[in-house]
Amino acid sequence: MKLVKVVNETRGAVIGDRVEVANTSMRRLFGLLGRRSLDAGQGLWIKPSSGVHTMGMMFPIDVVGLDRKGTVLKVWKDLVPFRVTSVSLKMHSVIELRAGQIAESGTHVGDTLKMVEL
Repeated sequence: MKLVKVVNETRGAVIGDRVEVANTSMRRLFGLLGRRSLDAGQGLWIKPSSGVHTMGMMFPIDVVGLDRKGTVLKVWKDLVPFRVTSVSLKMHSVIELRAGQIAESGTHVGDTLKMVEL
């Protein structure tokens, strides 16, 4: 499994230090299903993706929507199970994180995120 560290270059904060990359149709299809939680620093970078759902999940998550350059277009905090985000054709990928991680990192719309391969 490929892992990246997600850094908010605008704020100088690490958003996640063990974020899995879901860049195949099977990884995107199953996402975080079957997990009971995410630890601090864990997440899933889904690419390409223009939105996500939390159908069948057992815990809330934070979601960050990004354009191709890594600019934050949208954030969803504490997205509870059985919800769907809006879809945007401008969005190229999304990062699913432990609930509360967006607030802890201070991430806002307009920030620039960088993915560093581990």
